[in-house]
Amino acid sequence: MLTIKIAGPSDAALIADMSRQTFYDTFAGQNSKENMNKFMTEQFSREKLSDEVGEAGNIFLLAYDDDVPAGYAQLRESDNPPGLGNTSSIEIARIYAATNAIGKGVGKALMQRCIDLAAGMKKKIIWLGVWEHNERAIAFYIKWGFEKFGTHVFLLGDDPQTDWLMKKQLTQVR
Repeated sequence: MLTIKIAGPSDAALIADMSRQTFYDTFAGQNSKENMNKFMTEQFSREKLSDEVGEAGNIFLLAYDDDVPAGYAQLRESDNPPGLGNTSSIEIARIYAATNAIGKGVGKALMQRCIDLAAGMKKKIIWLGVWEHNERAIAFYIKWGFEKFGTHVFLLGDDPQTDWLMKKQLTQVR
C-alpha cells in the first residue's frame, strides 16, 4: 500500500540519502562522471540536503510502498521566476521515485499531494524546473497540466544546462 507523509527533522538523513541516490540514478547516464561528482560533492552533499529539511519555506513529502521508502518530493516557497510576476505560487523543487518504484504510482501520488498542499495554501500556481532532455519527466508534467513558461540555467558541475520552467494553474475551491 502506498502512503505519503509529511517529513520532519527525524527524516532528514533518509531524505538526503534518497535525494542523492535518485538524482544520481536519474542523471549519471547522461552526464560526465566529473560533472556528476562535482555536483554531488559541492551542491548535493548529504549535509546540505539534511539541512534543508525543517528549513522555513520547505515542505518534504515521503512516499512509502508498505514500509519501504519509495520516493519523495520537496515543495519550496521562493521568489517567483520571471514570467510569474507576483502571483501566489510554490515550487516543486524535487520530485523523485526510487528506481525500483518507478511505474508503481509513486510519482502520481506525490504530485497529487503536492497539488493538494499548494491549493490548501491558497497558491494560484505550482511550478517547477525540469532538464530539457528529461523527456520522461516532461511528458509526466504535461500529463498533469503543466505548461512551459520559460527557461533557466542549472549548473551541473561545470556544465551549464537548460531547464524548462513549467507551471500549472491551480483551481481554487470556494
